[in-house]
Amino acid sequence: MIPEFHRSENISWLRAAVLGANDGIVSTACLIVGVAAANSSHQNILLTGLAGLVGGAMSMASGEYVSVSSQSDTENADLAREKIELATDIESEQKELAQIYVGRGLDPKLAEEVAIQLMSHDAIGSHARDELGITPNFSARPIQAALASAGSFSVGATLPLLMVIISPPNVLIGMVSTASLIFLIVLGIVAARVGGANAWKGAIRVGFWGALAMATTAGIGMIFGTIV
Repeated sequence: MIPEFHRSENISWLRAAVLGANDGIVSTACLIVGVAAANSSHQNILLTGLAGLVGGAMSMASGEYVSVSSQSDTENADLAREKIELATDIESEQKELAQIYVGRGLDPKLAEEVAIQLMSHDAIGSHARDELGITPNFSARPIQAALASAGSFSVGATLPLLMVIISPPNVLIGMVSTASLIFLIVLGIVAARVGGANAWKGAIRVGFWGALAMATTAGIGMIFGTIV
């Protein structure tokens, strides 16, 4: 039998990668555009972008690690409780699992047989999957999530930062904004393709919010640059 491929199997790493890269592009581009609009020097703009890359990557890594660790702690606590219940009252656990299968449409007698056979093979795995909704593909992995978020953020943030290096000062804002929008649109298309969604819908979504964010920070930069 040929194994089936399901796009939902990619959801964990895809979410972290897309979120990190999108944040890297948008936040770094916004910092650069905002500071540039305030008539800052090219050196200060570059330094701001670099600081945004490093600080953002560390923030993404720590935030994702803490968040996913909390999820992992909850999963482990539920599994520990389930192991105790299986050790002390396995008959009730069999009935509980059978009722889950009845709720999904199985005949009560067949549901009971299925529960007994599955639990004889892997009791904790059966309850983790069907009662708690915990599976290997979707279980929490804090370190993996932190590294994926930090890495993808760094890649995304590098793109507008490179534009600062190669752009002449008089067209820096325009080049960084345009290039960042292109990067965001490409990211939206790629993410949609991998996830099996409509490519243009994903592109328009990330492009709109990215443009709005850069326009807002550019306006704030111009205001404060005029005041100062």
